[in-house]
Amino acid sequence: MKVGFVSIFGRPNAGKSTLLNALLGEKLAIVSPKVQTTRHRIKGFLTEPGKYQIIFSDTPGIIEPKYKLQEHMMRRVKDALEDVDVALLLVDVNDDLEVNDSIFASLRLKVPALVILNKMDEANPEKLKRAVEFFSAKSYCRKPLAISALKKLYINELLETILYFLPEGEPFYDDEDLTDLPMRFFISEIIREKIYVLFEKEIPYHSAVVIQEFKEKSTLVKIAAEIIVQRETQKAIILGEGGKMIKKLGTRAREEIEKFLNRKVFLELFVKVKPKWRDSETHLKEYGYN
Repeated sequence: MKVGFVSIFGRPNAGKSTLLNALLGEKLAIVSPKVQTTRHRIKGFLTEPGKYQIIFSDTPGIIEPKYKLQEHMMRRVKDALEDVDVALLLVDVNDDLEVNDSIFASLRLKVPALVILNKMDEANPEKLKRAVEFFSAKSYCRKPLAISALKKLYINELLETILYFLPEGEPFYDDEDLTDLPMRFFISEIIREKIYVLFEKEIPYHSAVVIQEFKEKSTLVKIAAEIIVQRETQKAIILGEGGKMIKKLGTRAREEIEKFLNRKVFLELFVKVKPKWRDSETHLKEYGYN
């Protein structure tokens, strides 16, 4: 039986979360057009009983950290490097190939690495050909593969290639398990995704979501969540005039959470101001960034 850990690495704009969801056939990681949406290492399990179990990891986009939250994010990248069996080096095919090459070379991988050229549907054939030739010549690349994670083009071919490089072993998780992360984590991520969708500029990057209450009742699930921001002006933007924006945010988040849980949900959102929380080890630990 093929069993192993497969981590997805790349720049913030590569589409790592979209690829994870495509490989799993489930929406496990939140997705946004804005960069740096992923802050944690998110594991998802793909199991075919008796044949294979792949433990996928979506990691934060690789950046030069500017504050402690981003330092935490880069530590999650390092964690994923330590137990990986196969590395997926994801590239937006229209991105700067040299910059991506520099990042991938700096990882100093000692395991098989596949360079995944994403968004092939948005690139002309000549550009795609140049990218394949460019990465084929790199020592860390076992094989380049062109895909479209969003349109799920060549995902099955990618899966077959991953399985080829995985070792034999015994499964780590039960067949029914999809992840090892708690329910509260995914609820907070859904709310954070809606913040990325609804608000522009600095708001998504200055906010965190903490689930304060999660109670399953006979008729519904009651959830209370705090949205943490750094300034009073940001709180005012999230609340909106007469509470208009937070109501909109709550409605969109509740609808998505109900789909995720397949249960009726009562959702309460509160906004708190915590100055410079992104640079506070105490606050980061409190908000789940251990």
